[in-house]
Amino acid sequence: MSKRFTITAALPYTNGPIHIGHLAGVYIPADIYARYQRQIGNDVAFICGSDEHGVPITIKAKKEGVTPQDIVDKYHAIIKTSFEEFGISFDNYSRTSAQIHHQTASDFFKTLYDKNEFVEEITEQLYDAEAKQFLADRFVIGTCPKCGNEESYGDQCEACGTSHNATDLINPKSAITGNTPILKKTKHWFLPLDKHESFLKEWILKGHKKDWKPNVYGQVKSWIDDGLRPRAVTRDLDWGIPVPVEGGEGKVLYVWFDAPIGYISSTIEWAELSGKDWEPYWKDKDTKMLHFIGKDNIVFHCIIFPAMLKAEGSYILPENVPANEFLNLEGQKLSTSKNWAVWLPEYLKEFPNQQDVLRYALNANAPETKDNDFTWKDFQARNNNELVAIFGNFINRVVVLTNKYFDGVVPSPNAFSDVDEATLTAVKAYPAVIASTIERYRFREGGQELMNLARLGNKYLADEEPWKVIKTDADRVNTIMYVALQIASALATLSEPFLPFTSDKLKQMLNYSDNSWQDICSKSELLPASHQINKATLLFSKIEDKTIQEQLDKLEVSKKANEAASKATEPQKDSISFEDFTKLDIRVGTILEAEKMPKAKKLLVLKVDTGVDTRTIVSGIAESFKAEDIIGKRVTVLVNLAPRKLRGVESEGMILMTEDEHGKLVFVNPDQDGVPNGLTVS
Repeated sequence: MSKRFTITAALPYTNGPIHIGHLAGVYIPADIYARYQRQIGNDVAFICGSDEHGVPITIKAKKEGVTPQDIVDKYHAIIKTSFEEFGISFDNYSRTSAQIHHQTASDFFKTLYDKNEFVEEITEQLYDAEAKQFLADRFVIGTCPKCGNEESYGDQCEACGTSHNATDLINPKSAITGNTPILKKTKHWFLPLDKHESFLKEWILKGHKKDWKPNVYGQVKSWIDDGLRPRAVTRDLDWGIPVPVEGGEGKVLYVWFDAPIGYISSTIEWAELSGKDWEPYWKDKDTKMLHFIGKDNIVFHCIIFPAMLKAEGSYILPENVPANEFLNLEGQKLSTSKNWAVWLPEYLKEFPNQQDVLRYALNANAPETKDNDFTWKDFQARNNNELVAIFGNFINRVVVLTNKYFDGVVPSPNAFSDVDEATLTAVKAYPAVIASTIERYRFREGGQELMNLARLGNKYLADEEPWKVIKTDADRVNTIMYVALQIASALATLSEPFLPFTSDKLKQMLNYSDNSWQDICSKSELLPASHQINKATLLFSKIEDKTIQEQLDKLEVSKKANEAASKATEPQKDSISFEDFTKLDIRVGTILEAEKMPKAKKLLVLKVDTGVDTRTIVSGIAESFKAEDIIGKRVTVLVNLAPRKLRGVESEGMILMTEDEHGKLVFVNPDQDGVPNGLTVS
């Protein structure tokens, strides 16, 4: 009998595209799990949608001079399209700006309000007097009270992961004006998490001690042990879902109250579109509910959302919350603001028809229990050494040889050798092995077991050598190729959760798609004799060093731009009088000659027409310019600098320079023609 699964994937925030951190942390493992459950015949609702409320969106809208709706419309479309092209198999992808979500979230709030599950408090909140608005969490930056990070947000410190209130920050500053905010009274509704503390201890700390991932359980335990406190569910904002009760004017539902309800509203939307009843997926105790999230969302999905569901009273709670840790990129923390990321839309454009390569590489390095690192070299190696050399090589040899020896018809086997029998028996074990890894949320291990099946096929062919045996024993080749084709057929089915595009291609190549997951271990024949297969097509192609270097170069550009942006501006020097300034004689000149100073790495010897005379100036610019490239260059010269000898050459002045964002020297010179040599700078 089939089981019912409600599988949710964290709602991506619509202030930017999807990147590899999102994919590795949430969407690939969730998709593997959902695809597998469908394959074994279970009833699956795989639910997601865009999270479109909250302060970062209003900040981005202000910066770009557009409305918040413009921002969410733009990124919702980008994210939804990216997921579709990448093959994430959501049953429904909705958005929290949809009317159905506004209604669902409002109704949920009102239910809790009517049941007196909220605490209404007038509290002092941070207020920016210049901007004339209360500062919600992300509008405040200050020092984290726990770890001392000076750039902590008002709701959460991204350095240590601690969640807190904006009023807890040390030295808070407004993200709008940079001013120090004041405290001002305002009314809000709070969910009293302390009221649910004993239930959460029983449900999580006792009930899920053995089956939740250690990283998830540990973080939740730390939170509970620290003591739970009431948490605001409303905010003073004009972007979001209006608070639907008296006194809620000018306030909206806090995004972390609103967003998880997005799973429910997306399920309702899906059910309406498909003619189903949504309630069993959220209210039937026989339904298995799972939340796939990243580690920054653990507290919301394991404590706050369950407390909300428990307070409402009619909903089931998640059986598991298999959260992953963070993925780094080339040894550095992923940062969207610093463009230190691999963006999914860009990848899909630059690596066409290679979705499965990224799926495979990210799954192989998934941060399942600790932070992990993605590198382009590892990506290349996973493709070339595993997907191409093992999986692709096996399939290509099987299909090519079947077409060569048997015109693409699956041969009838003759007597099986001990090796044949052992190989076919080994194949039958793989569905259970891979299923076990998926059901324990060990997707990395599952991907490697799939590759082990391909290794088994490669070894079998290499050992049996049908290309040699065909010359002496054609009947034996019938059996060898039959066995190899059974392995290929098993791969076509078992690869689907991990490599869906590859699975489709392989099924097309084999001209067969009738096997279920269970068939691999139970059927005596996966690809029947006399069945006609198609011609071989390449499943994977080698990725060259040049392609990888292009990606590394892109990151290097981002790195240099970030270094330049973070470079502190030198403080102003001591003030001088106008009379002091008038002592400087700065003229426009032209470089007439230039040559490298012998045995000096940085120095060029220049002949410069200053308009006053032609003079020698020694300048430390050789690491930024070749001598021959700067002849004829217009420059700005301090001409009355006292002469000094440098390596035996008397220098009579100074060329004025600055640096660009990459640290390269740049001439300070007139920005238009028609400025004669000798003209003074004033």
